[in-house]
Amino acid sequence: MLILLAVPSFFMKLWGAFLQWSPELCVLFSSLENEFMYKAAMPVQLLKIIKGKPETPLPSHLQKEDLKHLQEGFDHTNKYFQGIVILYYPLTKLSDGRDFFKLVLQDMDNSCSRIDSVNILIYGKMAEDCARVIRHGDTFVVAGFKLAKSPTAGEDGRHGYHLEVSEEAGSAVYIYTKPRTTAASETASMSVAPKYAYTSLNHLKDGTIVNLYGIVKFFKPPYVSKGTDYCSVVTLVDPSNVKLTCTLFSGNLDSLPKIYKVGDIVRFHRIKIREYNGQMQGITSVGFASLTFDGTVGAPVVPRTSSKVYTFMDEEQKIVEELRVWAASNLSICGPAAKLSGVQPMLFFDLTCQLVGKAKVDGSSFLLKVWDGTKCPYPTWKVPVEARDLEGEKVLLHQLQNLMVDILVYDNHVQLAKSLKIGSFLRIYSIHTKQASAVDEDTSHIEFHLHGGTCYGRGIGVLPESNPDVKELKAFLETVELADNQNVESVSSVELDGTFNKVTDFESHLKRCQQLPVTVLTDHQDLNNTELKTILNSTAPQQYRIRAKLRTYKPQKLYQSIKLHCSKCNSLQEVPDGDDFDFILQGSAVTAPKAELQNTSWYDSVMWTTQDEKQRKIAIHFVKHDEMLQQPEDTLLMIEGGTLKEVWKLTKIFKGVIPVRSTEDDLELLDLSAPFLLQGNIKYYGCKQCSTPKPIKSLSSIAAEQRPSWEPTEIAQVLGIELLQYVFIMKFTLIDGTGALNAYLFDYEKFFQIPASEILSNNFLQQKMQMTMNTLCPPGRKLDDLPWLECFIKSYNVRDGMKHQVYYQIFDTTVAEDVV
Repeated sequence: MLILLAVPSFFMKLWGAFLQWSPELCVLFSSLENEFMYKAAMPVQLLKIIKGKPETPLPSHLQKEDLKHLQEGFDHTNKYFQGIVILYYPLTKLSDGRDFFKLVLQDMDNSCSRIDSVNILIYGKMAEDCARVIRHGDTFVVAGFKLAKSPTAGEDGRHGYHLEVSEEAGSAVYIYTKPRTTAASETASMSVAPKYAYTSLNHLKDGTIVNLYGIVKFFKPPYVSKGTDYCSVVTLVDPSNVKLTCTLFSGNLDSLPKIYKVGDIVRFHRIKIREYNGQMQGITSVGFASLTFDGTVGAPVVPRTSSKVYTFMDEEQKIVEELRVWAASNLSICGPAAKLSGVQPMLFFDLTCQLVGKAKVDGSSFLLKVWDGTKCPYPTWKVPVEARDLEGEKVLLHQLQNLMVDILVYDNHVQLAKSLKIGSFLRIYSIHTKQASAVDEDTSHIEFHLHGGTCYGRGIGVLPESNPDVKELKAFLETVELADNQNVESVSSVELDGTFNKVTDFESHLKRCQQLPVTVLTDHQDLNNTELKTILNSTAPQQYRIRAKLRTYKPQKLYQSIKLHCSKCNSLQEVPDGDDFDFILQGSAVTAPKAELQNTSWYDSVMWTTQDEKQRKIAIHFVKHDEMLQQPEDTLLMIEGGTLKEVWKLTKIFKGVIPVRSTEDDLELLDLSAPFLLQGNIKYYGCKQCSTPKPIKSLSSIAAEQRPSWEPTEIAQVLGIELLQYVFIMKFTLIDGTGALNAYLFDYEKFFQIPASEILSNNFLQQKMQMTMNTLCPPGRKLDDLPWLECFIKSYNVRDGMKHQVYYQIFDTTVAEDVV
């Protein structure tokens, strides 16, 4: 019997639930079935193994080829190679649009040979088909392949040739797979975290696969190797004073250790040890995984992980803390980090900075414009580039012209530099400062270069916003007064003539706005204007109408103005980032869904086990109405064991998604640090202090309504959740010639005419808000050129113990519709 696995089980199970919902979906599913039956005759075939033997033999004309006999110059049309899948990489697209899939096969007939594995490169439709069905441990047969020299053979230790496979070349692939079964004893222990043994560096032996902890003494940030993989080199030490250098490869950049500085602590699982020239070395093996920890004594023990699911035991926290203490007294881990204000000519240093602009220079170099809030004490080189090639916010580039520096990166760093996002925080390692001068200049300037290669750890690392150094840098950048650093005379000719030509459009827009009211008063038309000086000398509470200019506002990064507000306890909190939610989902997936909590009177359930190596159990519960499932856009569902990516996919199809987990006798919400409901692109949170969560079965009261609306406020109410609302919180510094005061904006959607709940997930609305603020407070303008705002403010008293203060808040004011 010959079969082809057609769709991932995740969607197969969902289709089963969809069939009764609509005739259109039935037709679609039938067409999919026909498509999959057609694919059964395609070159990628999945064969069953029954009682240790393949149910269907290979075509008789094919002859087996051994790994040691693979040579160029021979016809392999009727040859096949067979091996075990020990590694495979994510499906990617090449520059010509074709799909590309890479896997590694181990030759079981020559497993004792020094080289026992080979790279398989699959192109086109076959790449997509293979990526869909492949699993670790499958027996993989490739026939009709082409042979080519492997550019990574010297680095990955595999065969000197790789096999190229494509439908155009007449190749065929046969995959033998055994049925996956789980013994009862395995099922009972699935929720118990495995306990790992860790080997110290002085006890490593050649040919073993071990788990270990180590302190980073040296590292090279991930770089693109000669082939398709990313590579990182890490040198570790531990209290045994033995050194281990590890060379790590992966087709996925995110799966390599997230090391940011010397002194970080890493945990490696399943790393292979080899002896070379009398020294032990580590290389990645099948199932390699890593955790990285900040090596600073006293810092939180929070892992930076390359795995979606991992274990971290209490006793391991003690290991990390002990290594930190040992490193602090035995290693010199202070790297050559510097601020731009402290650089000198002929220096190599590491820089933590923010990217504000980038541009292509030529084929072998790329320009990064960065700043760290300090000013270089020397004149700096402005790299000449075409204005159309420069990416970045033009107004911000203009504001930062005396604070940012140009860094020219070369060769192997160019590809990564091109992919960097404007606004991201970077650590650039081993920047070289050179002193130079132009032929027609008397004074010299400093140039910043990141040379090609990876010697001395040269490279670029992207830091997450949760990184302590980034938090410190962001806080400092917030304090920098950009207006004080403008000097139009120092703008380069490129910037004046090309880069900021678009500012002309903004100027005409601003002049138009200066002739029109930029804000609209929505009430209290009987109030007369009051000078700010009078307001500052008056007692609170009172209401005023004012005419003033907006001199500055905070935060400058507008997304930071979005907060979550509880109307019951009046508390404010930051909006959690996606990593926090992903971490909570991973933790909840450890508890498997309970069969006895499925298929109740008010919801239907579907449960399955993922076909990957983690064997994760997922359950989806579809809430019914009148004992029937509704159309997807009207259906609320609950999910157990899902990943963040899977949850977001479901929100695009269904009315709402509630993440839950199983308890003894009911489903329950996750920790309130996670959203209790997702609808569209919006995550809804509850107040931890004011909420008293009720059992999930409380939702059945809404399901019993004649027309359930599944509105967030109604769901929150029946679940005992005090709903947090998204709000804009900003501080405006207003002036009118008689005085200046700080007025706070506390607004859900009225002022900007933009819902605060939608701004974080909508790029268009973010741009609209930025344009609005650029109109109210044009960057780089003199006070006389700022537009006048009319608005209402109210004063109120705040007492904190014996301290008394008067605050001001904007109200009943909105931005005019034709401002943006």
